[in-house]
Amino acid sequence: MDPVTLELRDGVATLALNRPDKLNALSREVMRSLAAQLDVVAGCDGLRVVVVTGSGRAFSAGGDLVEFDEALRADPALLLADLRFNQQVLNAVEALPVPVIGVANGLAVAGGLELLLCCDLILAAQGARIGDGHARYGVVPAGGATVRLRERISPSHAARLLYTADLVDAETLHAWGLVNEVLPAERLMTRALALANQIARCSPEALRHIKALTAPSPQRQQRLEAELERFAVHVAGHDLARGLAAFRAKQPPPY
Repeated sequence: MDPVTLELRDGVATLALNRPDKLNALSREVMRSLAAQLDVVAGCDGLRVVVVTGSGRAFSAGGDLVEFDEALRADPALLLADLRFNQQVLNAVEALPVPVIGVANGLAVAGGLELLLCCDLILAAQGARIGDGHARYGVVPAGGATVRLRERISPSHAARLLYTADLVDAETLHAWGLVNEVLPAERLMTRALALANQIARCSPEALRHIKALTAPSPQRQQRLEAELERFAVHVAGHDLARGLAAFRAKQPPPY
């Protein structure tokens, strides 16, 4: 079973995270598969739109915290290398030269939210819950949440998501401006593909120019790099190990 599947049809590439038994947690295997599929997508002739979604009942529960814990115990440098690679993959999603539609079919938290934030448009299923969640288990965001959230919604709403680690319903996030549309789950992909086909009927040359013109400034990369630098400092503290141990034990972290 491919960790990330790719379907190409009429200029629309659909990428689906495909680890439903683990709520599409972003393991090393998933992130490497996503990177490989992005390479395929980038080389597609006639590409017009990319759709990113999840299989099963979740979009993505975020980073694989079991792997995080194992890497931290083995060598913190291994964990930092994984995080740097993950950030590069997410940056590649954002840098795709065509419009990208994120389709939150269910839970999207931490790294799952960070992947959605790399999409130009976001559709969500009714009942989907979305949030940052990093602070709950003592993790510093390293996939762009501290940078991209404040670009997409107000600083106060971003602060609520970052500081409370709360999950917020899709309808509220629509009101906040993060989610473009909220739909019944059974209509979600139909609407996403209809929107993708509407975009695909527009001038592909014009869309690529518009995407380039609205791309973030090069200086923004320094802020993304700062997340990794902070994480490198964070691993010397106590809360990350406590949070990951609590996650494995399915208990509240003892901060």
